[in-house]
Amino acid sequence: MMQKTNRQLTSKTKIDVLIPVIEKDLKVLPFVIDGVRKNVKHPIENILIVAPPSEKIKKLCRQKRCKFINENSVLPITKKDIKYRTNKWDRSGWLFQQLLKLSGDSLCSQKFYLVIDADTVLIRPHRFRQNQKTVFYCRNWSRAEYFRTYKKLMGKRATAPTYFVAHYMLFEKSKVKKLKRTIAAKHNTSWYSAIIRSINKSKQITFSEFETYGNFIYANYPGQFVIKKTLNRSLQRNVTNLTRLNTSRLAKKYRSISLHARKWYFKRSQTIKKHR
Repeated sequence: MMQKTNRQLTSKTKIDVLIPVIEKDLKVLPFVIDGVRKNVKHPIENILIVAPPSEKIKKLCRQKRCKFINENSVLPITKKDIKYRTNKWDRSGWLFQQLLKLSGDSLCSQKFYLVIDADTVLIRPHRFRQNQKTVFYCRNWSRAEYFRTYKKLMGKRATAPTYFVAHYMLFEKSKVKKLKRTIAAKHNTSWYSAIIRSINKSKQITFSEFETYGNFIYANYPGQFVIKKTLNRSLQRNVTNLTRLNTSRLAKKYRSISLHARKWYFKRSQTIKKHR
């Protein structure tokens, strides 16, 4: 089989990259940024780090030539305004960073922007636009509660035959704006207030920006996207040995690695369809 050349792998579509970050991400973040610069086959205008006003994060932004954005300047609300916690856990920041990702239409200068989680490292070349279509990297498991929230927000069930929670996604600003206008009009309030009100606050995992946008595109823009397998490998959060990982070996099987330890996802076969 003929190998693709670097020119064939590279898209001419210029993009921005948006990464929400907090200080606990600093050990992994340099690898995330390096992975983006090496393996995202698009011209990158800016890498935006959206974060609390931390001197440590600002210093890394200078070192890595990234643009720092104070997360408290993005929306009319901040993390403190989101009451999503119990006496055992606090998910306010988790929800807030998803709202920040959906705010890329006002933060980014390019028509398209790539969002990537601050614990996920790309280890194989990625192109997110192909024949004028957006490439979504997807997988075969997700969380049923995401789809309950989607139905509350949109007034209809999610219908995509795949799952979009793959830790990174290319957003198109005009379509993000359309999604948020749709949510705001349906709920007669701001899009972010509608999301906050629609989640079940007794549960820890309730909303996915990736599932919401992906299913919105699937339902409203047929034929304008391509689905590929994400091929992500989850590794232990300890990153002390990250520099010694044989990523070339891992890249033969996987496109990316994520350094987290999440246990709340379940396989597609375990009744996710009946919750839609």
